[in-house]
Amino acid sequence: MAAEDRLRTYRGKRDFERTREPSGQPRGSGDEEPHFVVQIHDARRMHFDFRLQIDDVLKSWSVPKGPSTDPGDKRLAVPTEDHPLEYEDFEGVIPKDEYGGGTVIVWDRGTYEPLSHDRGGRPVGFAESLERGHATFRLHGTKLHGEYALTRFRTGADEEEAWLLVRKGPARSDGHGTPDPRRARSVRTGRTLAQVAADGE
Repeated sequence: MAAEDRLRTYRGKRDFERTREPSGQPRGSGDEEPHFVVQIHDARRMHFDFRLQIDDVLKSWSVPKGPSTDPGDKRLAVPTEDHPLEYEDFEGVIPKDEYGGGTVIVWDRGTYEPLSHDRGGRPVGFAESLERGHATFRLHGTKLHGEYALTRFRTGADEEEAWLLVRKGPARSDGHGTPDPRRARSVRTGRTLAQVAADGE
């Protein structure tokens, strides 16, 4: 599906005359490793947005408690609309009467390696593994490193589709979990949510 079609829902929810969010320009994804970004979004409810580049869009999930570095934590991840690739750099204030109104910072970003295989041990394309409901990948971020998995546990037939985001590996008692989002700093600018909100951009 073309990026134009995949971004129809994203664009339909936003007034780009009012929000500084990128409208998304079609572009090739290049040959480099796919990117990921984790943004903290202080909207109606504070949450983390977890986004993985698949072809020419960012596949996105809202993760209320944020991704954890402790394999013992299972984090709820609710799918949201695909976002344009440019969104990985977005940090600022979305006007309060716009969709998703609130402050956004780039908490972490980097690249990832798809690791999904079928039962015979053959590699499976990342988009296909998500379609099947289970995908594993290794993050190479500033803050997040190592193997993670996304597993669908509820489909969207009668209720909202939901996934679990889990750090792979043995559970550790010294797991760091996720930092306090109000004290966390952007990997782009070093600012907190409060500082971005005060700057108004």
